[in-house]
Amino acid sequence: MLSTLSRCLRGAGRRARAASSRHLTTSARTAEIIAREARHGASNYAPLPVALARGEGAVVWDVDDKRYYDFLSAYSAVNQGHCHPRIVQALTSQAHTLTLTSRAFYNTELGEYEEYATQLFGFDKLLPMNTGVEGGETANKMARKWGYMRKGIPQNEARIIFCENNFWGRTLSAVSSSTDPTAYTNYGPFMPGYDIIPFNDLAALEEACKDQRVAAFMVEPIQGEAGVVVPDEGYLRGVRDVCSRHNVLFIADEVQTGLARTGRRLACDHEDVKPDILILGKALSGGVLPVSACLANDEVMGCITPGTHGSTYGGNPLACRVAMAALEVMEEEKLAERAHHLGKLLRSELSKIPSDAVTTVRGKGLMNAVVIAPGLDAWQVCLRLAENGLLAKPTHGDIIRLAPPLVISEEQLLECADIIKRTIQSM
Repeated sequence: MLSTLSRCLRGAGRRARAASSRHLTTSARTAEIIAREARHGASNYAPLPVALARGEGAVVWDVDDKRYYDFLSAYSAVNQGHCHPRIVQALTSQAHTLTLTSRAFYNTELGEYEEYATQLFGFDKLLPMNTGVEGGETANKMARKWGYMRKGIPQNEARIIFCENNFWGRTLSAVSSSTDPTAYTNYGPFMPGYDIIPFNDLAALEEACKDQRVAAFMVEPIQGEAGVVVPDEGYLRGVRDVCSRHNVLFIADEVQTGLARTGRRLACDHEDVKPDILILGKALSGGVLPVSACLANDEVMGCITPGTHGSTYGGNPLACRVAMAALEVMEEEKLAERAHHLGKLLRSELSKIPSDAVTTVRGKGLMNAVVIAPGLDAWQVCLRLAENGLLAKPTHGDIIRLAPPLVISEEQLLECADIIKRTIQSM
């Protein structure tokens, strides 16, 4: 069966590598699903050879009804758990009423959503979009326009600072700020006006902000795609101070770190700092459909005027109703508190793995990662984890992110910690 699957995936790059592993037996049904994607789809992802069919809470099942714990949560889009009944109810109820009007007209849901979210996060205004990368693009546009209208930067000279190893998507703007060759190779020419500094380096930020053309600094409070890289305590407070001193907008990319994932409502809340522009996405819909948003106060958001930015689907009634339900679940089920408690428990358990197998355990809340020791292959570890009923994905070769839905129970978490420990030590 495995050799048949490998033939099906010929030409699909790393997919063949995954499928040919001796550690994960793949059924004929799964092989057929994977082969169909290989025939008809672009090879822009390299999934584990698991074909999922349904999910509930922290658990998913494949097409052969094998049960797994989900420790990726769709890159933290499913913080509220798979198919949360309250969010699904909001989706189905609104879908029977009104789904899309475009912003050519008012609708009954957008204003209520904007009011709820701005009061929850403490901002004057919200600009609704769909995907996380659209949120990043929106923040960039807002920052540039603010720079010209409010700061007095000469036209077409605005600059935005990013950190090495940042990740906020794969549009041309996003890859223009990337330091990952996989993301930017063969996609130039690139967006001008972007500067790169090291992450977790306040001195570098201070120096870069001395340029009066700098409109903004955009940063992930914890770098997710880079492998859950947590900055020093005080870094975000320092960012806020530097940006305020130099009249530079602080843009917090909380698409992955926000909405209770790190043990607080926002990762910035750990240091009680407020960005000038907040980007949200992923779990803003509980994984039900794409919803993102930028939040800012009037001085920044007032730079956006009719016709200068928009989206046909941004702020659609369906998305608004779903987003409100997702935020209500986050608050009423105290998901931030759960993530804080369970994250400490998970890191404590993972720290028991011998250092010759795992060199580093890091994270905040339920956004965590382990660094696999030399001699072990993180991809093979993830395949073995899948065999043992837990789904995770490697990044940057030797790092495995571990981010279950925040609704996972303590009993389930301890079971998962045991699976991870036994799996890694067995290899």
